[in-house]
Amino acid sequence: MRILQVCPHVYGDVGGVSVHVKNISEHLAKNHDVTVYVSNPDSRCPRFEVKNGVKIERFRCFAPSNSYFLSWDMLLRLKKIDFDIVHGHSYHAFPMHFARIAKCRKFVVTPHFHGVGHSPFRRCLVRLLKPFGKRTFDLADRIIAVSQFEKRLLCKEFNIDSDKVIVIPNGVNFSEFKGLRKRNHNFKLMLYVGFLDYYKGVHYLVEVLPKLPDDVVLDIVGDGPLKAFLRGRAAELGVGRRVRFYQNLPRRELLQKYVDADVFVLLSMYEAYSLVIAEALAAGTPCVVAEASALSEWVDNESCFGVTLPPNLKKLADLISYVLYKDVDKEVMRKWIGTKILDWRDVSQMLEKIYAQ
Repeated sequence: MRILQVCPHVYGDVGGVSVHVKNISEHLAKNHDVTVYVSNPDSRCPRFEVKNGVKIERFRCFAPSNSYFLSWDMLLRLKKIDFDIVHGHSYHAFPMHFARIAKCRKFVVTPHFHGVGHSPFRRCLVRLLKPFGKRTFDLADRIIAVSQFEKRLLCKEFNIDSDKVIVIPNGVNFSEFKGLRKRNHNFKLMLYVGFLDYYKGVHYLVEVLPKLPDDVVLDIVGDGPLKAFLRGRAAELGVGRRVRFYQNLPRRELLQKYVDADVFVLLSMYEAYSLVIAEALAAGTPCVVAEASALSEWVDNESCFGVTLPPNLKKLADLISYVLYKDVDKEVMRKWIGTKILDWRDVSQMLEKIYAQ
């Protein structure tokens, strides 16, 4: 099959949608002709490239605050091409909706939809674009949701027949964790990985740190508009030396962070699935999450523990301490494998069957 994946952001290992598209494309490319159209903010990447058998074509775009990814060049290109399968990704940016104009035998979308924008302007835009989004979903032959939460939300918001929406969770490359072992350290490590913005709840981790024992250290991996504030707030609270910042870590080093962590915490308001939770659990690290959006589907009070938003800092500190100093059985994490955490190879095989129907 000749398959086109249309992705709003960079092609690589940063960001949930980008990681999703990269992994399914490279697995599919072992048996099919796979092309990826992706935006190219600031024209920092090559216009054309081939990676692990995947042909990548990048387009100039307008992306204020690293969002929307409006590319007229991509739109014009999509009008001219013809593929067996066109698969668009990410409801919250233009490329998925542009993908519907391409000629193809089957049009598939994976919206990664969580229902809202992350600022007043973006929330307004989400509402204004709802009829446009509805049209995209009407034209799609199949809609892929990454969680039951996302499926319910899509069906409710856009009046979609539930039979049209198929749930296929995101994946993890289990082979990447081979050979990684937890390193000894004389402190307790709390880990956050992701974009640094208010909706992600990372600021709560700095606020709660003074209420945790002095041997608890917080590692924050990522970048975003909140980074300077987080540094300043940690200094104000007297915990600056207990907060360590990292970004652009090589993949192996990031995975080692997951393995070394004693608890992974994500208090995000909006998630359609959460790859970082899947990777943390795959690494054998217990998690604390917000009981909101798709994160609530992870809460089992054995491997993943939930808190309400906004969190009561004392209750949050008590829960984090409980997880940090409780000997959580790593075997408990394994129950997610094969159900909510799949290998990317299995995700790609499920997509192949949908493409071939």
